[in-house]
Amino acid sequence: MTRLLELAGASFGYAGRAVVSGVDLCIDVGDFLGIVGPNGAGKTTLFRGALGLLPALAGSVVRHTDALGYVPQRESLDSIYPVSVDEVVAMGAFGRLNLLRRPRGVDRELVRECLERVGLGDRARAAFSSLSGGQRQRVLIARALMARPKLMLLDEPTSGVDRAAQARILELLVEMNRRDGMAILLVSHQLAMVRETVRSVAWVGEGRVQHGDAREMLKPENLDRLYSSGEVAREL
Repeated sequence: MTRLLELAGASFGYAGRAVVSGVDLCIDVGDFLGIVGPNGAGKTTLFRGALGLLPALAGSVVRHTDALGYVPQRESLDSIYPVSVDEVVAMGAFGRLNLLRRPRGVDRELVRECLERVGLGDRARAAFSSLSGGQRQRVLIARALMARPKLMLLDEPTSGVDRAAQARILELLVEMNRRDGMAILLVSHQLAMVRETVRSVAWVGEGRVQHGDAREMLKPENLDRLYSSGEVAREL
């Protein structure tokens, strides 16, 4: 397997204080990993550390590729400056383009290809603000695809959208993982969804991280052990 990301004894936190510690985690080509756990346990902290937005307080983080795609939970764009869907997607090329000029040639074609990939090729000139929540998330996935990523990192990609939109987003992620071998890492609080979609999970709780098979770790009897409250029953 080709290794893409490797965390060894890594700790992440803020102002020198660790929120999660001793993290040993590897992501290879084709992996599909969910970061799960109780609210406030440090899922976002671990995610930010893996993405490189937080430096490790201890241990090491080695990214074996620069081909990373990042999809935030949501995107707020100033309504005073209306931006079109294809312009949002083109922002994903800014790492390779001069910021003072618009993408042209191959990049315009790549924008079209990325929008077609997420099923929104016919909405290229629509205002981003006019889209539904699920459509916006798919546009953000298209923007991340501009980097031609080997590893896609998503922060709560199905949060705040209806069930039909959730299903479409998950279908898209599964397709990218299976067809292209793209590694997927996502944060989610929707345990039932994660159990049926990802292959493995990183369970964040009490400042530590446990890693294992998704279907096994997220069995109700195992969740009863991992959780210290009845919160899981409501989520399932």
